[in-house]
Amino acid sequence: MLNESNVIIISDDPDFARTLAGRWQAERNVPEITLVTSDVCDGGNGLMCDLAILGPVRGDRAPILRAISIEASTPVIAVADQESGSSSLASQFTNWIVVPRHDGWAATVTLLGMEVLRRVDAIRRAQRAERLALLAQRQATLGRYMLEMRPSINNALTSMLGNADLLLLDPGAGSPDSREQLRAVHTMALRLNEIIQRFSSLAAEMRAGETESQVEIDAASRQLLTRP
Repeated sequence: MLNESNVIIISDDPDFARTLAGRWQAERNVPEITLVTSDVCDGGNGLMCDLAILGPVRGDRAPILRAISIEASTPVIAVADQESGSSSLASQFTNWIVVPRHDGWAATVTLLGMEVLRRVDAIRRAQRAERLALLAQRQATLGRYMLEMRPSINNALTSMLGNADLLLLDPGAGSPDSREQLRAVHTMALRLNEIIQRFSSLAAEMRAGETESQVEIDAASRQLLTRP
């Protein structure tokens, strides 16, 4: 969402900042806009934002340019006063978008900025989807492993419960302390068995849901194919 994006406008010209911020406020989707002057960038610190817009500044622009370029992944739109300045910035920073300050520059910068923010948002959504897909893949791998190991776990639990039951049925087997520990082992084995049974039930429900969904998809496909 563009209104969740953060845009920093860097300029020592108040008219430039106000004009651009006002032009952006007229749009339906307005990002969070922060106005800063060149002295904020003087320390050489990078700017954390989704988009940086550079306007007219006083004195030497080198510290400002260096501070912006620290964040190489941050998109930058630079507004130059002269054509020569546009060419110089474009040749120095090939990944920047350079816009000459001609009539209608604010509208041009706003439209370009909105497109840049849309791309940034699309990239973030794609990265998030990729992370979720990787997480789902890991969880699916773990689920398959649990399904494969379920018979072995059931066999081990059955053996534990059977031996514990036999020992507990023998009144003379072990001391009172060891029998208490044996009852604790028996109780934990029962809990593990309950967890495995719940997992088995969940797996069966998921398979049934997948089968039902596939049946509905097949029926819808056949209806579309037979529709005149």
